[in-house]
Amino acid sequence: MSHKAGFVNIIGNPNVGKSTLMNAFVGERLSIITSKAQTTRHRILGIVNGEDFQVVLSDTPGIIKPAYELQASMMDFVKSAFEDADVLLYLVELGEKELKDEAFFTKIRNAKIPVLLLINKIDKGNEELLGAALQLWSEKVPNAEVFAISALENFGVEEVFKRIIEVLPDSPPFYPKDQLTDKPERFFVNEIVREKILMHYKKEIPYSVEIETEEFFEEDTIIRMRSVIMVERDSQKGIIIGHKGTALKRVGVEARKDLEKFFGKQVHLELYVKVNKNWRSDQKQLRRFGYNQK
Repeated sequence: MSHKAGFVNIIGNPNVGKSTLMNAFVGERLSIITSKAQTTRHRILGIVNGEDFQVVLSDTPGIIKPAYELQASMMDFVKSAFEDADVLLYLVELGEKELKDEAFFTKIRNAKIPVLLLINKIDKGNEELLGAALQLWSEKVPNAEVFAISALENFGVEEVFKRIIEVLPDSPPFYPKDQLTDKPERFFVNEIVREKILMHYKKEIPYSVEIETEEFFEEDTIIRMRSVIMVERDSQKGIIIGHKGTALKRVGVEARKDLEKFFGKQVHLELYVKVNKNWRSDQKQLRRFGYNQK
C-alpha cells in the first residue's frame, strides 16, 4: 500500500479563521482562537495521521504589513510556509476581496503546487454573496480549486480534507505516527494563558504581552506550572494584575480549566507579572521567545 505525506500550509489575512480550521482538521485545540487580529504569532504544526497518510498542517500568522520587529518576525513564519509546502490552503472570508500583501498574492497565483482556496464563514452570508465570491476568487486565482466552507460549523471541512489527501505526494511519514504537534508542552501553556489575556484586556495590552513558562513539573496526578506574563511598561503591569489582583486571578482560573482539559489531569498554575521593556523591538528578546530564528 502506498503512503502519502506532506506539508499543508494555511495562509490568509488576520481573522479569516485559520486557527479554527486547523483545530477542526486536527480535532484538538492547538491554535488559540479569539476575535482579535494577530492571535497567532508562531507557526504551529498540527499532525493528522491515517493508515496510509500523514497530513502536516501549518497555521501561520495572518498576513499584515509589519509595524515593529515582532510583526516582521511573524511574517518570516508566513514566508517560510511557502518554502516547504506540498499543498497551499489560501483562506479568505466571505465578502473579502484581496490579500493585504500583493507579493504574497502573486506567489499564490504562480504557485507550482496544488492551491485550495477556501471561502470561509459562509454561514454569515447568503447564496447571492457566495455566488459572487465563488466567481470573484475563481477569476482572481485561476490556478486554485475553490471550496466554500464554515470552519466554525464544520461545514465542508471533511470534503477539503479528502481533497488534501488526494493531492498529497507519495512519501513516508515525516513524524512519528502518535505525534500531534511539533511544539513542546510549555508552548501550549503559554498560548492558553495568552488567549485569556487576549479575551479580557483591551487596546494595546494583549499585543504587549509575552508568556514564559519557567517551571513545568508533571507528577502522577497533577502538573505544577509557573508562568510569567511579560509586559513592556509598568502601567501595563498594574492593568494585568487589576484591583486587588482580581484581573490576574480571573486569567489564572480560566487558563487552569483549559489546561486541565488539554493535559487531561489536575493543574496547579502560578502566574506572575514582570516588566520587560520594549521586548517587541529587541532582537535578543525576540530570539529568546522563539522569534527571529533565521
